[in-house]
Amino acid sequence: MRKLIIAVAISSVLSFSALANTLPKVTIFGTGGTIAGEAKTTTDVTGYKSGEIAISTLIEAVPSIVDVANVDGIQIVNTASANITSEILLQMAKKANELLKKDISGIIITHGTDTTEETAFFMDLVNQTDKPIIVVGAMRPATAISADGPMNLLNAVKLAANEDSVGRGAMILLNDYIGSAYYTTKTNAISLDTFKARDQGYLGTFADGVARFYFDASKATGKPNFDVSKVDELPRVDIIYGYQDMKVDQINALIDAGAEGIVIAGSGNGSIPTAVKDKVIELNKNGFPVVLSTRTGGGFVTHKDYAIGSGTLNPQKSRIMLMLALTKTKQLSDIEKFYGTSKLN
Repeated sequence: MRKLIIAVAISSVLSFSALANTLPKVTIFGTGGTIAGEAKTTTDVTGYKSGEIAISTLIEAVPSIVDVANVDGIQIVNTASANITSEILLQMAKKANELLKKDISGIIITHGTDTTEETAFFMDLVNQTDKPIIVVGAMRPATAISADGPMNLLNAVKLAANEDSVGRGAMILLNDYIGSAYYTTKTNAISLDTFKARDQGYLGTFADGVARFYFDASKATGKPNFDVSKVDELPRVDIIYGYQDMKVDQINALIDAGAEGIVIAGSGNGSIPTAVKDKVIELNKNGFPVVLSTRTGGGFVTHKDYAIGSGTLNPQKSRIMLMLALTKTKQLSDIEKFYGTSKLN
């Protein structure tokens, strides 16, 4: 009987190993955020400290991941997403593209939700393959009584391992919804249902633990691609929030501090006070890029004769786009094409 039990046990191990060898390979980059957050009580969902739990611990907390994919984790940083820098973005981009060219199905980035859309947008623009990059997070810390991180992470692994994810660009996954990184933005400070693309909609959803896409794979219209493999430093681009009686002092100060481009979150269709507009016109004539976006949270900022209209991109995504555009060209007319707002458009 004992020999039989041992034989069955060995057979089970061999079967599991054979199964594991056939599963897709997925790599998870850990950067911290709420999904790796820790609070003093299980009911505290706002007064927690981000980036306290290692990526290895997050993976271990979801044992069913091993049934979906062969997963390994790389701790890039462990911090709040407000601390993600251009240097970290470049580091992740280069590492992701190196791995995606090998025998893996996709990359997952665990990330704080406050700046998820910026990292996801950046990774969407610099991915040199058709393989998926999934940015995932949580709105409640890992210590919360109803933490959303474990399910989000499991779904992210399923999404990265899914052949139907190929060709859809980078995606943001939270609360069972799959969003295009190019369009998706955070719309609520604390709600679980915060990431949305109001005009463009979701790519799909998770139902019964399965990714169900609404459309065939496609990419955002006019989306550019940037190869940052040889880029060691991204140009400095700053954002200024527009308001009544706005002065030009901030613009001058940022240029003096070394800004190579500026994004203004204007009112309405990128409108700014006359005094500021005069300064922008001057900068435009001198070849200094100023992008006019909108503080409204949505809509299309159209072509301007004196500045670059941001199109569908909000201020934070406009900044990422301008940083990458400046690695290719300094010509304002060429930069404007990346936003899809050239006069001919």
